[in-house]
Amino acid sequence: MNNPQPEIRETQVALPATGGIEVKSIDWVPLSERTGKPTSLFSLWFMSNANLTTLATGMVGVAMGANLVVSLVAIVLGVCVGTVFTAFHSAQGPQLGLPQMIQSRAQFGYRGVALVCLVVIASIVGFNIFNQLLAGDVLTTTTGVDAGAGWYILITALALTLAIVGYHWIHRVQKWLTWLFLATFGIFTVVAVVALPLPAEALSLGDINWPAFLVQFAAAAAYALGWAPYVSDYSRYLPPQTSPRRALFYTSAGVIVGAGWLMALGAFVASLFSDADPVGAIAATADALLPGLGVFLLWSALPALVTVITINIYAASIELITVADSFVKVRPTRMTRIVACTIVGLAGLLGAVFSTGEFLDSFGSFLVVLLYVLVPWTSVNLVDYYFVRRGRYAIAEMFRPHGIYGAWGWRGMTAYLIGIAAMVPFVVTTWFVGPIAQAIGGIDIALFVGLGASALAYILLARGLDLSAERALAAEEGDAFGVRSVSFDQARG
Repeated sequence: MNNPQPEIRETQVALPATGGIEVKSIDWVPLSERTGKPTSLFSLWFMSNANLTTLATGMVGVAMGANLVVSLVAIVLGVCVGTVFTAFHSAQGPQLGLPQMIQSRAQFGYRGVALVCLVVIASIVGFNIFNQLLAGDVLTTTTGVDAGAGWYILITALALTLAIVGYHWIHRVQKWLTWLFLATFGIFTVVAVVALPLPAEALSLGDINWPAFLVQFAAAAAYALGWAPYVSDYSRYLPPQTSPRRALFYTSAGVIVGAGWLMALGAFVASLFSDADPVGAIAATADALLPGLGVFLLWSALPALVTVITINIYAASIELITVADSFVKVRPTRMTRIVACTIVGLAGLLGAVFSTGEFLDSFGSFLVVLLYVLVPWTSVNLVDYYFVRRGRYAIAEMFRPHGIYGAWGWRGMTAYLIGIAAMVPFVVTTWFVGPIAQAIGGIDIALFVGLGASALAYILLARGLDLSAERALAAEEGDAFGVRSVSFDQARG
């Protein structure tokens, strides 16, 4: 195996600065600025999932009539399925040093990727609206003051400040919060499960509510998969010699433990207090153990809600800059980052201020739709990276409107649309149920249909790619930077 590590070490003559406000956004992270260990990905993704929004996702099945056991099975299966794809995207970051959607220009084209970015931005803003609603509810419940939009403004200001400071401080704060969360919710979970009796029907497998099971499975899978379009944004500063296996392991461990735990806890508290909202259910469960504990527990959960809003603002700002750069050349300066973060933060704030409707009903439907629109993209991107190009990309070409990847990547866009079209007969939503889904009793298998259809379509369409010319460009580019181009096969050991 040709190992590029000696050349990489020669370029890293000084430790990169990790303090102050981050400058980089959509630009490539040079070797001299690469730092960190893949272990940091565990705390980053654990805390991104260990929050009340995740807990609310775990309440969806019980709210629809499933019992605890059925909900837990759906949660575990859904989280594992969604995490598989998210983790494989995370492994791309250290190898390429690029944000996820810039790398997707190789499949969708310099301008074509903007269409996918707009979908991702909409999903991120949607998540942040729900995060804001929960955080505002926590502050209202714990203080007794219904400040309305005032709470959302405070929450946005805190999250936006951390997002502007950027990558390295986000990683640090998530690491610190991991210990706080384990010391509070860790103890609470163990005591609650041991001390609080559940209704007998919560533990029965005699009557499985299949529609509720499938919605809970889809919600859990969509939640875990929802990180995929920007997961490598948080691994792109790692050194390129980082083992993809280690990046994959720590990302998947963080998502599975964080999301699995909080969703399971959500199903548990919903089984105890079926009519309560997420904040009310967790407060009532804590107060059942010790009067007054609910307020303390909610206060300890608030920082995690703020930082998950940060995670989303930071990522969506990169997507927004990518969209703008797809049509008008953008200089990725510090001020560009600040403006983009502010726009995204304000979008979530306004959405929370003007939102209406029942939280769990809206959130469950949102997650199911999110799953449908993200599945074809993740299929195309992963097939291209791991099977077609096998990690070899000409990075500089991704910043050229008329470079080797073209302005509109018709292969990726066609495979994406084929995946969407293939899923339609199989979808199950509150607004529409596909004819095949109706024929098989309302079972939602659209996820698997979309994955397979997009993957197969892209593999067939990619047969016309001139990969030899692209690899030659990648090799020349590597020589210019003093490091040989690294394929996935070379790096994965």
